[in-house]
Amino acid sequence: MDKILSNNERAEVLVQALPYIKKYSNKVVVVKYGGNAMINEQLKQQVMEDIVLLWLIGVKVVLVHGGGPEISDLMKRLGKESKFVDGLRVTDEETVDIVQMVLAGKINKTLVNLLEMKGGKAMGISGMDGRLIEARMKDERLGYVGDITKVHINPVLDLLEKGYIPVVSTLGCDRQGHAYNINGDTAAAYIAGALQAERLIMMTDIAGILRDKDDPASLIPEINLSEAENLYKEGVISGGMIPKVECCVTAIKQGVKKVIIMDGRVPHSILMELLTDEGAGTMVKGGSK
Repeated sequence: MDKILSNNERAEVLVQALPYIKKYSNKVVVVKYGGNAMINEQLKQQVMEDIVLLWLIGVKVVLVHGGGPEISDLMKRLGKESKFVDGLRVTDEETVDIVQMVLAGKINKTLVNLLEMKGGKAMGISGMDGRLIEARMKDERLGYVGDITKVHINPVLDLLEKGYIPVVSTLGCDRQGHAYNINGDTAAAYIAGALQAERLIMMTDIAGILRDKDDPASLIPEINLSEAENLYKEGVISGGMIPKVECCVTAIKQGVKKVIIMDGRVPHSILMELLTDEGAGTMVKGGSK
C-alpha cells in the first residue's frame, strides 16, 4: 500500500526539489519516449504528467517518440510481415506509408491530446515538417530507413518560444521528397544536440547500464566517454545497449550536457532523475577521468 504523506512531508518534498527546479527552469530537456512506457496505459499517463509538471515549472521539454510495436501491430493487421536486418525494420514503399500513418498520425496526436488533457500546451510535428530531419537512404537492403544528414531545428525552437511542448515523431525526408523511417534514439540525439540541451533522457526497458546484465543491483550510476569505451571493450556494453550508448556519445559530442539512460517502466522516473538527489538510471557525460 502506498504511503500517504502528511502536509509537512509534502512541503519538505517540494522544498528539497527547489534547487533542481531553479537549475532546470528555462533549460531544454529532450525526452526520448518509447518501449513499455509507451505501451502500458498507466505508465503513459504518468509520463505525460511528469512532462506537464516540468513544463509548468519552466522547463522547456521536447518529447521525441518512436512507435515500433504499434507499427508492427498495424502491419500484422494489414497482413504484412515485419522484417528486420541488424535490428532495423526493412521499410519498403508500402511500409513507409504505414510508418507515417502510425508515427505522424495516431501516436503523435494521441500524445499531444494526452499532454493537453493533463494541462499542458503541446504541438505535434514530424521530422518531415519544416524539413526538421533531412535524411538519406542508410542501406539499400533496408529500403526507406534513413541516416540523418542535417537537422533544421527552427520548427522546434519556434514552438518552444511560443510556449508549446513540441512532440516530434521520428520521420525524415530527402531533398527529392522521399520519406524515411528514422531510428528514434538517433533522432533524439541529433535533435538534443541541435538544441544544445541540458539533458537528454532516453527511456528504455532496462534500469540503465548494468555491469551484470542479469543483476539490476549492478547498475552503473554514472560514466564518462572514456569509461564507456572501456565498457565496450570489456563486453559490459553489448547487444541492444550498444546503439543506445552510441546515441549518447553522439548527443554529447554535439553539445548535450548529460544523457540519462533510464527504465521507463518505473513510475515518475523522469521526476526522480531531474528533481531528486538520487537520480535514476545511468548518466553518461563528456570527458574522461
